[in-house]
Amino acid sequence: MSVVHHLAAGWLVDHLSFINQCGYEICDSFACPGGVTLDTSVTSTEDCHGSSTSVATSSSSSGPTHSPEDATETEGKPAKMRYVFREEFFDISKPHIVAPPEEQLCQGCPKVNMMEIKVNIIWIIFFFFRFLLILQKRKRKCSFNQGELDALEYHSKVRKLIWEGTLHLVQEGLKSGFLHQRTAELSCRKNNVPVVCGLAELCEMAKQFPAVNEGVHQAVYVLEDETSCPEQDLLSCVTENTSNHAKIIVLMGQKYLVPPKSSFLLSDISCLQPLLNYKKKYDVIVIDPPWENKSVKRSNRYSHLSSWQIKQIPVPTLAAPNCLVVTWVTNRQKHLKFVKGELYPHWSVKTLAEWHWVKITRAGEFVLPLDSLHKKPYEVLVLGRVQGDVKEDLRKSEGVLPIPEHKLIVSIPCTLHSHKPPLTAVLAEFIKPDVECLELFARNLQPGWTSWGNEVLKFQHIDYFTLLQKE
Repeated sequence: MSVVHHLAAGWLVDHLSFINQCGYEICDSFACPGGVTLDTSVTSTEDCHGSSTSVATSSSSSGPTHSPEDATETEGKPAKMRYVFREEFFDISKPHIVAPPEEQLCQGCPKVNMMEIKVNIIWIIFFFFRFLLILQKRKRKCSFNQGELDALEYHSKVRKLIWEGTLHLVQEGLKSGFLHQRTAELSCRKNNVPVVCGLAELCEMAKQFPAVNEGVHQAVYVLEDETSCPEQDLLSCVTENTSNHAKIIVLMGQKYLVPPKSSFLLSDISCLQPLLNYKKKYDVIVIDPPWENKSVKRSNRYSHLSSWQIKQIPVPTLAAPNCLVVTWVTNRQKHLKFVKGELYPHWSVKTLAEWHWVKITRAGEFVLPLDSLHKKPYEVLVLGRVQGDVKEDLRKSEGVLPIPEHKLIVSIPCTLHSHKPPLTAVLAEFIKPDVECLELFARNLQPGWTSWGNEVLKFQHIDYFTLLQKE
């Protein structure tokens, strides 16, 4: 299970475990794109922590690439190859910025050596002089702007809830051994994986494809045993993997893993019609919008949408009655107010609660100081339900609990940018079983979910996974 501990404050979640439980097992008849060779001999490699892992060696140095001709068979049956997500992407052993000792989450739990104390003192001095510099600038410019004042006011309201709730979950994680107190041991894992992902560019190119006659074109493309799929088919309809095994598809020469019982549409916001043609109504819709802000514009990391563009997403058309809508929001108060005050009312969604995703290290420390003026170690989720004819009493009779306020999802974050933790397990008690679920602006796939976005396969790239041979 991806939920390690469930307390009144919320959930301690194992994101990596969730990915690896998605079922990335592939039969050799469709495990490998043609034209690439694979040596499936299994070698035992020992990492710096002394644990040994069986890894299949590949002929490509950039990541595992495979061919069915070299896949082994056992007792006349096709071999099954199992993939796991690379553990180093969750190897966060120390905070990005160390908080002063008096602000550390577990005071008295992890022992702090003299070197750490000296480092913390340096950070205290650094932040003190930085704060003085900010004050001097503020005196010249009058005071904090309204957005900063709003952020400080919001943080003051949620700070105690986040601190105490995270502390209780971290203590349980330390007791059970899921979290480990920090030691002087340094990680030797490497996470510099040169992944070339041109999905967004492919979506732009797709606009130049010849127009498809909707009357004769299929609404769904079902993945068969073959691995090389026509790009136009994948971009013009929803793609499904209906089997119980994962499959590999090839797009622009890049290989992507598709988990079992999942479906996706690769497109941008201007090409949503195939999702509407899919004619499904969703009971859960999770949205991770590419919010517009100055840092995104400067970094040019990914495209962003204006508030007006986000409002045009046809959530009312996609939503089933009483649909649960969950929206990821940055810590910018402008966006939070927009979701609650404009976006949800525009979609006829009633706001029910605000939850927080809290990011910690493997030792149970905040990845950033809780009171940092620049970035916070948490993000906000706004939960609401589409207003309809279904009454609260009916939901209770079906065993669905009402959405509670101020829950925490605490996890070790992925080092890959914007790889959000899974919500499937934490939402289970608030929705009926076997419901239809949709993620908008997704960058990865989940079994049982439909996913849409112009980078919907980004974190499904095969180089993010390690190939193991199934016993």
